[in-house]
Amino acid sequence: MGGRRNSPLLCLIMSEDEKELEPDSEESKSEELTPEESSSGESAESDSSQLKEAEESDGDIDEEEEEVEFDLEAQVEEFRRQIEEDPDNCVHFYNLGEALAELGQLDEAHEAFDQALLLDDSHSFSAIIHFGIGNLYYHQLMSGIQSMVVKSSVGLHSQHRAGTQISSVNDDDYAIPLREFEASLHDLPTLQADEEIMEYISKNVPQQIATVYYKWGSDLFDKARQIDLYGDEVKDIKQGLRHLKKAIDIDPNHSQANLMVKYGKKMIQEGFSIYDEYGFEAKVIPGIG
Repeated sequence: MGGRRNSPLLCLIMSEDEKELEPDSEESKSEELTPEESSSGESAESDSSQLKEAEESDGDIDEEEEEVEFDLEAQVEEFRRQIEEDPDNCVHFYNLGEALAELGQLDEAHEAFDQALLLDDSHSFSAIIHFGIGNLYYHQLMSGIQSMVVKSSVGLHSQHRAGTQISSVNDDDYAIPLREFEASLHDLPTLQADEEIMEYISKNVPQQIATVYYKWGSDLFDKARQIDLYGDEVKDIKQGLRHLKKAIDIDPNHSQANLMVKYGKKMIQEGFSIYDEYGFEAKVIPGIG
């Protein structure tokens, strides 16, 4: 199973002890330098930096990709070591979960996130942990038949080929990631993290919620447009419209959601026909006029 998105949150959260140690170590380095050493050091650093940049520019891309994968494996081992030394620190379990998720080990990542939540009694990191869990469910949602249907064309074509239509929609597949993302928003005020992480969570959680609502609505549209007549086509279109409107409430400029709302209203008013892969009419859903 492949990895998911490359998270900028990985390893960015430090324990309180690490936060206390880091500034002291930087200050001690600066105190050891005399003015003369500092001046000469800046010149040497400049030359060294230029040389390093030139060397890096000549690096091979394939080697860089292999190095990233190796680094993730090394990070997993490092986080496991940190857990052994400090088993009550939720941050180590969160970081382990992120690294495992990047490697595509989703079940183990889920276990690590769950343990992080159990240890986070003060809810200092719950917002980011819920976001991680929500992303696990989201990427599961985006796999399978749903990923084979092109989002930008959902609801805009009345002809399907076998294997590219959604014939059923399980509400839990959408409600569960939504629950995690909404829990992330709820716990955001208590999140103890740096400004970069706060900004990332504040921006991306609402976007993920809007995306899930959009996908829920578009999948219901596709379900209604399957070849088989199952009787709830209009009901599913109406439910899909409600989900699409929630996506628009979060992101008014969501072009695909706005387009599909217009298309869904037209489907209900005027009705629609579905054709098989050979172009023959397979079913007709009358409009309400």
